[in-house]
Amino acid sequence: MKIDLTETNSSKINAAMVQARRDIGTPAIGMVLTLVIVTDEENAYDALKSANDASHEHPSRILVVIKRVSRSPRSRQGARLDAEIRVGADSGSGETVVLRLHGELVDHAQSVVLPLLLPDAPVVVWWPERAPADLAGDPLGALGQRRISDTYSCEDPIGVLEARATAYAPGDTDLSWTRITPWRSMLAAALDQQTRTRPVTSAVVEGEDDNPSCELLAMWLADRLGIPVKRTLSSGPGLTAVRLETEDGVIVLDRADGSLATLCMPGQPDRAVALNRRDTAELLAEELRRLDPDNTYEAALKFGVAQLEAAQAAGAAPAAAKPAPAKAAPAKGGAAPAKAEERANAPAPKPAKKTAAK
Repeated sequence: MKIDLTETNSSKINAAMVQARRDIGTPAIGMVLTLVIVTDEENAYDALKSANDASHEHPSRILVVIKRVSRSPRSRQGARLDAEIRVGADSGSGETVVLRLHGELVDHAQSVVLPLLLPDAPVVVWWPERAPADLAGDPLGALGQRRISDTYSCEDPIGVLEARATAYAPGDTDLSWTRITPWRSMLAAALDQQTRTRPVTSAVVEGEDDNPSCELLAMWLADRLGIPVKRTLSSGPGLTAVRLETEDGVIVLDRADGSLATLCMPGQPDRAVALNRRDTAELLAEELRRLDPDNTYEAALKFGVAQLEAAQAAGAAPAAAKPAPAKAAPAKGGAAPAKAEERANAPAPKPAKKTAAK
């Protein structure tokens, strides 16, 4: 069931939702949270589809906030709220309200959303695109216990990671971090088997350029293992390989095609591992399973891209210094041959030879 309301308010929207539930014969509310999606018209369809798919695992009230930017000064002065209510089969396992804000109401979205939140239920705010620099400081973000962004959709993902680390607040998370959950689980299991007595000395993370998931995985390894991690580029898709150097050999987790990976460990046969690239609905469903602060993400994020590059440069410095003694060593050992060559090339004094002959 769909209900369209124009030039309405939050009170009328609440009344329409109650009436819609009665009309379809489900007056009881069985939703566990409120999901607020802040997006635009261009990305609203894809975001809402992903949220509806995730609602099968987490029944929720979905509030889609679309800020319509007015072109003329006169239209920007007025304030108007249009709403589209979806219940039943049209809204997954919960109910959906699409809010379109016009005029001055664009700057006061929190006043529209607040009366529509489920009572005594957690609130999650998700920005599929164009998330603010300070998620917790945003008026809508302040309403949520959990704030989800996606740095992969930004024009400068690496720069946004640094800004996220500066403005981090408990409850912030990133879908780029969620994408590497299977990688972290597989690498942790491999390290438990191989490095109980032999520690990891260095690591290499390989992936496409400007992919924040690769940077986050490298920062996680550098933070947890305390080793230099080298970041290399590949043609993708996404994260393609991780190599961990140990005294027993190299642990390699390689995924060239984006679906099936190969895990190679010293002393064991190679094994195939399923590492499919998951869609947004699966990532969102994973994030909704836990609403407490992610301390591991916080530690990896605050490790910082700059510190990762510094650790990588520090690890490369000793390797570059090693060839220097090798070049100097032949000079000491080669002094005698050099002197012999000089003596051989120098002309012999003729008078000395004649005197010797006599």
